[in-house]
Amino acid sequence: MVGASYAAVPLYRRFCQATGYGGTVQRRESVEEKISRHARDGTTTSREIIVQFNADVADGMPWKFIPTQREVRVKPGESALAFYTAENRSSAPITGVSTYNVAPMKAAIYFNKIQCFCFEEQTLLPGEQIDMPVFFYIDPEFETDPKMEGVNNIVLSYTFFKVNDS
Repeated sequence: MVGASYAAVPLYRRFCQATGYGGTVQRRESVEEKISRHARDGTTTSREIIVQFNADVADGMPWKFIPTQREVRVKPGESALAFYTAENRSSAPITGVSTYNVAPMKAAIYFNKIQCFCFEEQTLLPGEQIDMPVFFYIDPEFETDPKMEGVNNIVLSYTFFKVNDS
């Protein structure tokens, strides 16, 4: 049972990435391949997208977890860097792991994380505070997809869960 619960996070991650379930970004072409392809093609965009950041902690997780900035403005084809801050407010070391989603779900296929802290265990000592980067890229095809018409805001949301000591 312990093994099954420990394996749940990576299995859930793979399921979400394969299916796009819950607004999780599906993987097809690598981000590096997309950037190279659009650079070769000379793709340019003019539309500005507001990416808003949300942070939550699950019940029983004694951390303060917040986005360092509320939002960034980015054009499709550009990469951007954002930070989240986590602080352990308990008197004991706590290990947590985060999951994420992108809303609206239909925009998730265009939202590519280059670097992220999600699905990686983070251990914070009592009172410790860390900044965690998220480096992302919005595919320029976002701008030409008729389904994205009227989508001017994307929300990147993370939830941290406590990893049980077993």
